[in-house]
Order: sequence, then structure tokens, then C-alpha cells
Amino acid sequence: MSEQTSLLALSPGMRCRVTALTMEGSMRRRLLDIGLTPGTEVQCLGRSPAGDPAAYLIRGAVIAIRARDSRSIIIQKL
Repeated sequence: MSEQTSLLALSPGMRCRVTALTMEGSMRRRLLDIGLTPGTEVQCLGRSPAGDPAAYLIRGAVIAIRARDSRSIIIQKL
């Protein structure tokens, strides 16, 4: 089984599966609403020139997520 880390550690082109969301409040609700739930497969498409935010393919939609929020998304690399 692969090591668990945060979404922030995912490099462009890599894929992962979400295992948990550790944040609370409105950001957690927003991420759940777009389908970022445990078991969802995510692919990192790239990062902005400054490195933050990064673009992810989530359930067919491209979503930009800031580094501070990515730290609270626990993943398992595929």
C-alpha cells in the first residue's frame, strides 16, 4: 500500500486517490460539494508560475486549489 501524504505533494501529471479531508468549515463543504470525497481520483494538471494555486482534474472538472487548502487533503498516490 502506498504512503499517505497531502495533495500538496502531488507533482504535475501524477494521480492520487483522496483518503480524507482534515479541514473544517466552509472550505471543507465547498470541496465536498465539488465531489472531492474520500475515494475520488485526482490528477494534478499543473501549478501556476508562482507555484500556488495548482490545477487538479476532479471528476471531469479542472479545479484550482491553494496550497494552504491542499495541505488538509490527505491522499494516496497511484
